[in-house]
Amino acid sequence: MTLIDRYIAAWNETDDEARAKAVAELWTEDATYTDPMADVAGHEGIAAVIAGAQDLFPGCVFTAGEVFDTHHNLARFTWHLAPTDAAEPMVVGFDVVELAEDGRIRKVLGFLDKVPS
Repeated sequence: MTLIDRYIAAWNETDDEARAKAVAELWTEDATYTDPMADVAGHEGIAAVIAGAQDLFPGCVFTAGEVFDTHHNLARFTWHLAPTDAAEPMVVGFDVVELAEDGRIRKVLGFLDKVPS
């Protein structure tokens, strides 16, 4: 399973304990997550942002988008958020990820390219 697959799976995890475990395995203890709606640090903060997104968009799932690129310890990729049966995503985002030496995520900088009006 790739980093992006694991990242998307963490954002789709609805069980609190399983989500906390996924976040702990994927992010460093001091990791940060920043997007237009959140600026948090640490596993609890990141898990709370994920839970908040799920509450804001019930019945929706995250999927990987079309753009994926890496160099050094950086990755960038797009993602989509939509109801499982939707033909088009409601939300499209673009994340830049910085990895720590152990391969876990140290920092995420998120951008929202498409949001519901």
